[in-house]
Amino acid sequence: MILPRYRIAPSAIRGAGQGLFLGEAVPAGRIITAPDAIDRTWRHAEIAADPALAAQMHAAARWFEDHYTLSPDWPDECYINHSFRPTGLWHLGFVFALDDLPADTEITVDYRHLLPPGQAEDFDDAVSGERIVGLPWAESLATTTRALAALLDGRRPLAEPT
Repeated sequence: MILPRYRIAPSAIRGAGQGLFLGEAVPAGRIITAPDAIDRTWRHAEIAADPALAAQMHAAARWFEDHYTLSPDWPDECYINHSFRPTGLWHLGFVFALDDLPADTEITVDYRHLLPPGQAEDFDDAVSGERIVGLPWAESLATTTRALAALLDGRRPLAEPT
């Protein structure tokens, strides 16, 4: 579920298609999206072993450890695009504002937290041209936990730590 007012519109990110934009200002640390209607997670091996599930891997997001959700129906949260300089922090399925965000800000997250460890996205970062490769679970969790703690302590990370 997306908590602030928002709109879906063409992304400012080259090649990204549509993006999710805030319809109101959101302060740093506020939750932008929260999980809802998640009825199932699958282990990565389960998805890989089942051709019907594997065909939906393009719509997968790592939820925790090696468990993934599949969202082939493309809810509006799926319009959150990737950036190595994200406006949002993905942490255990929640997206938090990384700074005070004015209305009309495009929400982005670092996709390395959503991909299986070592798996490369099928496109590169639009700004840097760098490959987007999934982080190991422990590194992802530690990184986003530190960033969230900084936000909740009133410290604003300049960018999500890598």
